[in-house]
Amino acid sequence: MIANERRRGVLVAVLLAAVFSAATAGQSPAPAPKKNPLLKLIEPWPTPEVLAQRRVSSETLPLFSSKEPFAFTLTTDFKALNKDRNPESTKRFPGEVRVAGEGGTEVTVPVQLSARGHVRRMVRTCDYVPIRIEFPKKVVGGTIFARQEALKLVVQCAKGGDFEQYLLREYLAYGLSNVITHKSYRARLAKVTYVDQATGQPTGTRLGMFIEDDGDVARRMEGRIVKLPRLLFKDLDIDTLMPMMIFQYMIGNTDFSIYALHNVRLVQRPDKSIHPVPYDLDFSGLVHAPYASPDRALMLPSVRERMYRGPCRREEQIDPYIANFVAKKKILLDLPDAVPGLDKSSRDDAKSYLEGFFSAIKTTKDAKRVFVDCAVKSTM
Repeated sequence: MIANERRRGVLVAVLLAAVFSAATAGQSPAPAPKKNPLLKLIEPWPTPEVLAQRRVSSETLPLFSSKEPFAFTLTTDFKALNKDRNPESTKRFPGEVRVAGEGGTEVTVPVQLSARGHVRRMVRTCDYVPIRIEFPKKVVGGTIFARQEALKLVVQCAKGGDFEQYLLREYLAYGLSNVITHKSYRARLAKVTYVDQATGQPTGTRLGMFIEDDGDVARRMEGRIVKLPRLLFKDLDIDTLMPMMIFQYMIGNTDFSIYALHNVRLVQRPDKSIHPVPYDLDFSGLVHAPYASPDRALMLPSVRERMYRGPCRREEQIDPYIANFVAKKKILLDLPDAVPGLDKSSRDDAKSYLEGFFSAIKTTKDAKRVFVDCAVKSTM
């Protein structure tokens, strides 16, 4: 504990030195500079009471109060939205959400939509772009979107039952992460009816998945999001890092990087500890999307091939974390049956893939091979 505190103290000191060094370098200031993300580390913290209130507020958001899929209608100029394939684009498109309000009456909410993402935003990957929806605060009260400001909507990559199954498999992956730890993103399924703004006519109804807002994940952890690239394993809270890394190994996901802040958010807590939380799980072997392939540098034949990318630990260090997964084995293996709409083929495949993980850690010797006798590295 003392060693961890010292490392965290050194990390903060180094980062603050960088901030103040840049501020006193004597260079002419650039116009309208962006706020230095390192300054977030020295912002004062709210009282414990306020942090607890924020945690409860985020834990009780209506959107994640149930696991049942819900229906809503989304209207915009989808032709224009789906043409926005540039990852650097900041275009926003006006639209409307129609959803049930209090007493079952339908509520129409004006929203702003934008395309997001990288791989799934490419024309060669998906027919439909992932969407970000911005809500006006004063209008969504009394609906399932109450207290939401902006949300990621994962859409079906393309039409067809196969692509619906890939989305449901990713939803399953989020559910598995929630079983392992509360320091994970929540997800909620929805049946989305898409309506063309110009004609007012529906263009289709497909599954979608809302991902919890970054800020709400942090508030549930009584922390805040910080952007600190190039961190090493030793800079992170080990009791959050290890479950995350074993979880990624379990679902066969290698498409993430703490060092580069790729598909990982960092949450800082008042004790200065930093906690990694993963998202975007569609490149995992569990999902096995047709567009997913491992990084060539990893030299893996496919995303179905597992690779542990976490820190190598001694047996006595890794045992408690492995025990947590083993204790939850039945819950994890039963979860595919609880995903609405997941067909038998997907359920059987998911269970078989998860069983492969438990076979890989079945004995002490097996676990040692994966988590102890692995390549020594300080980050990824």
